[in-house]
Amino acid sequence: MLAIARQRMLGQSFKKILPAVSVLRSYSSAAKQITVREALNSALDEEMLADPKVFLMGEEVGEYQGAYKITKGLLEKYGPERVLDTPITEAGFTGIGVGAAYYGLKPVVEFMTFNFSMQAIDHIINSAAKSNYMSAGQISVPIVFRGPNGAAAGVGAQHSQCYAAWYASCPGLKVLSPYNSEDARGLLKAAIRDPDPVVFLENELLYGESFPVSDEVLDSSFCLPIGKAKIEREGKDATITAFSKMVGYALKVSEMLEKDGICAEVINLRSIRPLDRATINASVRKTNRLITVEEGFPQHGVGAEICASVVEESFSYLDAPVERIAGADVPMPYAANLERMAVPQVEDIVRAAKRACYRSVPLAATA
Repeated sequence: MLAIARQRMLGQSFKKILPAVSVLRSYSSAAKQITVREALNSALDEEMLADPKVFLMGEEVGEYQGAYKITKGLLEKYGPERVLDTPITEAGFTGIGVGAAYYGLKPVVEFMTFNFSMQAIDHIINSAAKSNYMSAGQISVPIVFRGPNGAAAGVGAQHSQCYAAWYASCPGLKVLSPYNSEDARGLLKAAIRDPDPVVFLENELLYGESFPVSDEVLDSSFCLPIGKAKIEREGKDATITAFSKMVGYALKVSEMLEKDGICAEVINLRSIRPLDRATINASVRKTNRLITVEEGFPQHGVGAEICASVVEESFSYLDAPVERIAGADVPMPYAANLERMAVPQVEDIVRAAKRACYRSVPLAATA
């Protein structure tokens, strides 16, 4: 019922949200366009075909084809032994998945939303993340926990949290967050092939968005390295870091700033843990300014960690205070107007970038 209600709300709100995330992007020559949903589905299909140890489990992943149709067609192709519909018990099926990974299988566990992973956090943190260390390397746990993360549209405080910082604070886990179709395909393949547990944070508002991809991305051997960020747009005046849906916002901001003579560099983090500190610091040393963007809470957030890294390694290169743009430090409101105020908007990032470049108009001048 939750999935059906959410899909209806998305249908009503997506047209309003789409312009903010559908922005001009620079890619190499693209063979075709595919949606993020199709990219994830094809990655699962190809990895299941290549390795019989890979199997899927979660609520509605089989007969219903997935709550967001990410697993469409896979039950028919691989059968119920490799695409397992589970009861509504995250703690139960996540524990089974971790046990299967101990045994040498490669489970891909879907959460209908990562908010529900809180029911299973003991298995993720205390069992999956720590077993390799506690066994002195004798036990590997090749498991992927995937599903939509962060705010959707009108789903309230209990279904709108970003878990990037939560899981990235735990040693033993790798945390990935794709933005476009290339990210989704390459990172999910890397996650499934990795011998360690991976938390794979998607965004349901991006599932239906199409992105251009090259022939290389569509090749079955394509895989992206874990722990490596991508410079989506090069610049010289300010560095903007973002992940997931906020990358689209950052790219839109870079276009708007260009009209004011500010050339911003946009970094798509892709990997939250491990964090590509080298790429971030190299960019800041070139631009001398930093703006971090995320949907999650500001305190102890991903942006806070990035700022700390830059202050520790590149402080002498900074020509302005670092700027953090994050979600409001409150539970997510349900009302649409208040929800919009609680998550970062394009204009918030523009103002921060202009402050960093000393282009903002003083409040006294506007009085």
